[in-house]
Amino acid sequence: MANAKSVPGLTVYEVWRDRFLRDRLGPTVQIAIFFVLTIIIYFFGEALFAPQEFKAVYLYTSFAVELGLIMCLVLQKTAIGQRYPGLLFLGFSWSLTVVVQLGLAFARVGDLPILTWSLAFLTQATLMPVRWPLHLISQLGVLLCHIAINLVLNLSFARYTPFRMSGFYLYLFWFCFICDLSVYWYEILQKTEFSTRRELQSAYQQLEVAEAKYRSIFENAGEGIFQSTPDGRYITANPALAKIFGYDSPSEVTAKFTDIGHQLYLDRDRRSQFVRAIEENGRVSDFESQIYRSDGSIVWISENARAVFDSSGSVVYYEGSIQDITQRKQAQSALRLFVHALSHDLRNPVAGMLMVLKNWEKKSDKSIEIPRSVLERMIKGSEQQLRLIDSLLEVHASELRGLVLHCERVNLKQLIEDAAADLEQLIHENQAKFKNLVPDDLPAVYGDTTQLWRVFSNLFSNALKHNFSGLNVTISAHVIDVEKITKYPGDVPWDTKEFAINDSQIFTLNSQLSLLTSPMKMILCVVQDDGVGISPEQCEHLFELYVRGSRSRQSVGLGLGLYLCRQIIGAHGGKIGVISTPGAGAIFWFTLSLA
Repeated sequence: MANAKSVPGLTVYEVWRDRFLRDRLGPTVQIAIFFVLTIIIYFFGEALFAPQEFKAVYLYTSFAVELGLIMCLVLQKTAIGQRYPGLLFLGFSWSLTVVVQLGLAFARVGDLPILTWSLAFLTQATLMPVRWPLHLISQLGVLLCHIAINLVLNLSFARYTPFRMSGFYLYLFWFCFICDLSVYWYEILQKTEFSTRRELQSAYQQLEVAEAKYRSIFENAGEGIFQSTPDGRYITANPALAKIFGYDSPSEVTAKFTDIGHQLYLDRDRRSQFVRAIEENGRVSDFESQIYRSDGSIVWISENARAVFDSSGSVVYYEGSIQDITQRKQAQSALRLFVHALSHDLRNPVAGMLMVLKNWEKKSDKSIEIPRSVLERMIKGSEQQLRLIDSLLEVHASELRGLVLHCERVNLKQLIEDAAADLEQLIHENQAKFKNLVPDDLPAVYGDTTQLWRVFSNLFSNALKHNFSGLNVTISAHVIDVEKITKYPGDVPWDTKEFAINDSQIFTLNSQLSLLTSPMKMILCVVQDDGVGISPEQCEHLFELYVRGSRSRQSVGLGLGLYLCRQIIGAHGGKIGVISTPGAGAIFWFTLSLA
């Protein structure tokens, strides 16, 4: 039914109805051909074995009927027959009825072929129960033909009394009426069923579309979607939820979690609190918890969920969504490392300056002399505040629109010498030693001189500020082949005569470099110190915003230096990293493109 093609002027049902009629015509005509063939054989037998009863007109009429049926079968396979199945229906019906009537009339036989008509009408009503008006037309056509022949040829039915003739006509009326009524009712039933099926099919299609949309949303949602039972099992989970939990597929989540309260939450009472909140309010919103991922790591999630009840009011399952809010929590924590640092680093010089000014204010002299040492301290404090404010503004600007670079060919060796010269006083104050191992023949890099100067300056000053006095700082730069390092991670990418680095650090550095997606040959810059080192936990977050070293209380600053270094190197298309362990110094490295 669904495949019925639309035809101009016809409804979908009428198209199906005509196709049904065409499909039934072929087998019906074939049955009729076989039936008439048996009648022909019977008359041949009558001619041989009962010649006294044989009438040739019956045999000739049977041949004519057979020829008419064969013509209907042939036409049924043509384009005209396919287009006009109703005409073929009438041709089939009148081949069995009108042709017989004409044959008898031609022989001037006054018999009334009630049996032949009844079989024809019953056959077409049984095998082709559609388009009841065609059935009525075929019956009226036979009757009109019968009346016309009787009038034209003046045939009489001498052996039938008028009363018996009226009985034949009454029988014919009721037989045809019952056949037509059965076809009409059957067609009404088929039409209703067809409409119902069409509506059901349309509903199924809409359901499939809605299900496909839901499935698409479910599969591609950015947040985890779940259904869980009250006893702590996941019924369904989408790929986002599996990713949050650290699994490869949703099926792993539904298979492995049999007790959510004990397997998922860091706080084992959290599941009962979740259930209690839903029982009290019908739903939970922004239900934040710490959970274990599949690898044992801990992350923060936020849940929104509601209870689904059955007809008796019992909870069937909980459904809702889960978001990974670990980064938000880290950002909130960083914002609190930041507020604390800001209050400390800006408050101290302001408070000191305010205390001095208030002390002077208490003096009765109209003019006040300021000792040079106090003046220098005030100037230094004001400069520090200005640098902090400038750093904040710069970070904000870079976050909004990115760094603007003015690139040119840069001589790294000279650039490093200039950066070290600007920090000469700080190096002297910290009794530090600085070595520049950059070779004279190092190829130029393509970059922004000012921004790259800031990278070296930040790395130098960062090492000096976060270590004790007597620090040794060494810097080197070399051309490296990333592809070669990937193949041979144990090889040293530079000359180590004056560069202290152990095998473990070499392997770690090469492992980090092997992940680069930049061109194969690049400039690798390395800044190394022999200071107190950095813990692995600090190394992991060292280049993030507002993160400061373990000795940050001994320095002033908001922890923006390394963050800006990462922004600058990233804008140059390079990468930056750190290798360090407590007590073993630190190695900062970054890559730049060849000019």
